[in-house]
Amino acid sequence: MKIALIGASGYVGSSLLTEALNRGHEVTAIVRHPEKVTVENDRLTVLRGDAQQEDEVASLVAGHDAVVSAYNPGWDNPNIYNDSLVGLQAIQSGTRKAGVKRLLVVGGAGSLEIAPGVQLVDTPQFPEAWKAGALAARDYLTILRKETELDWTFLSPAILLEPGERTGKFRLGTEQPVFDANGNSKISVNDLAVALLDELENSQFMRQRFTLGY
Repeated sequence: MKIALIGASGYVGSSLLTEALNRGHEVTAIVRHPEKVTVENDRLTVLRGDAQQEDEVASLVAGHDAVVSAYNPGWDNPNIYNDSLVGLQAIQSGTRKAGVKRLLVVGGAGSLEIAPGVQLVDTPQFPEAWKAGALAARDYLTILRKETELDWTFLSPAILLEPGERTGKFRLGTEQPVFDANGNSKISVNDLAVALLDELENSQFMRQRFTLGY
C-alpha cells in the first residue's frame, strides 16, 4: 500500500513510520523538517510540507492509497488549539481534494467517556498542560464525524501513551477507555502503531473512533 504519513518525525509518527515500513508498505513521510527523519529505506520518500495548507496537502498526498495523520503542532505551542484545528481540517479537506478515500487520524484520549456523558478532558484531574491540545482533538472529532465522503477512522490512544516495546497484544474499545486489571489505561506508542496499521489493512472501524489499552 502507498501511505502518505503526515507528522512522521514526531513521537507517534516515528513509530507509525517504522511499523509501516516493517510491514512492507511504501511510505511518503510529510514533515515540516525533513532532516528529522533519519530512517533510510528504499520504500521511503521524505517530503517537506505544511499540513496547515489544504492545497499543499492535496498535492503531496495525491496518488496514495491512504493518508495517515499524526499531526501535532507541538505541545509547547501556545496556539496549539487553533493550530491543531486548522491543520487537521486542512489535512481532511486536502485528502478529499486529492481524491484519496482513506484517512486515519491519531487523536487524543481526552474525548473518551469515563462516566456517562463525562469526557476525560472535562474532569478536574485532567492535566492543564495537555488541555488545549486535548480540547482541539475532541472538537476535531466532532467535525470529522460529519465527514461523508472520506472513509475515515480516528484513533484515541489509551490515557497513558508511553515509550515501550511492541507486544502486539492489547484490547480494543470504542468510546470508553480500555482499562487493565489494575485499573490503568495505558499503551506503548509502538503498540499504538500496530493497532493503527492493523486498522489500515483491515478496516474494522470505518467512519468510527476506536481506542485501545492493555
